Amino acid sequence: MDADITIIGAGVVGLAIAEKISVEHNNVFLIEKHLSFGQETSSRNSEVIHAGIYYVKDSLKARLCVEGKWLLYDYCKKYDVPYNNCGKLIVATSEEEIAIIEGIRQTAIKNGVDDLLVFGREQIAELEPNIFALKALFSPSTGIIDSHSLMKQYETNSYNNGCQIVYGSEVTGLRQIENGYKIDLLDADKKYYSFTTRIVINSAGLTSDKISEMVGITDESLKILFCKGEYFRINPPKNRLIKRLVFPVPHQNMEGIGIHVTIDMGGGVKLGPDVKYLESNIYDYKLTASKQEAFYKSAKKFLPFLEFDDLVPEMAGIRPKIQKPGEPLRDFYIMEETNRGYPGFINLIGMESPGLTSSIAIAKYVNGLINNTI
Repeated sequence: MDADITIIGAGVVGLAIAEKISVEHNNVFLIEKHLSFGQETSSRNSEVIHAGIYYVKDSLKARLCVEGKWLLYDYCKKYDVPYNNCGKLIVATSEEEIAIIEGIRQTAIKNGVDDLLVFGREQIAELEPNIFALKALFSPSTGIIDSHSLMKQYETNSYNNGCQIVYGSEVTGLRQIENGYKIDLLDADKKYYSFTTRIVINSAGLTSDKISEMVGITDESLKILFCKGEYFRINPPKNRLIKRLVFPVPHQNMEGIGIHVTIDMGGGVKLGPDVKYLESNIYDYKLTASKQEAFYKSAKKFLPFLEFDDLVPEMAGIRPKIQKPGEPLRDFYIMEETNRGYPGFINLIGMESPGLTSSIAIAKYVNGLINNTI
């Protein structure tokens, strides 16, 4: 075999896996179709370190998020990755939402998130005097992170561990051979080449279902649906009126967690993302200026200082969802596929939020799957 382990996809999850497994294993390759890391979902998101509040008890999302946030904070301290453990308020702006707040708290407790505090209007005003809320949950373990710096550190450590990272190489074919797999690639110079590997880790994000299909796994429940989310930025000086994350109560079935307020490491404040399933899996990052009214009305409920002209389009990202519109929340799909007849093929599909928060915990989990197959 040319390689022992090959990871497809250098987003934040693929990079974290590369760093982790290259500590214990030799001859590890990371293949990425773009010319650099994190060019898709990993660089177009809210950069939130999530607490693990919303997810279904005992799901991978719940377990890996709760474990992953502490691993991520420790990692940031160790390697000086910029972060801000600023905390988050989940706000109820009506009597109906107050009951939902309590349900969220109970879900969080089941997931092992036991640090949430229930605040009334006076306590909310002490933290964020410029917002409106009747009641709020305060999550002290939520934060934000410089995701580019994080990915750069994962990449640096992977290189230092001996991992070979190949950018500008797109997987065009993948088939099972004796004791492993053959991968066909198209490089940046439009030249085709192939190599063999004993283990494949499919961390291809928005195209992870296509990689899985290449090897022979056809499963309608693993089809990736492109779900677009747009953001608007709050212009200065009003960005200085918010110091923490402020989230509304989430949408039904967690298709999204509502147009929320996030701060960034540079002191900027943005609203979003919204939720729009795309009719086809196209990379549509176009901004829709006409959405400004909807964003304004949604945020005005808890940001009374906001004026329509305070907003400007910021960016768009695409989530790799396996949850269809209106369906219950779907979990991460992380599976070593021996039971389907593909030993040594590890699928990671539907790796949307909280993938960033969970990235180190996901890497540990995948390393465990590898060690169980050896």
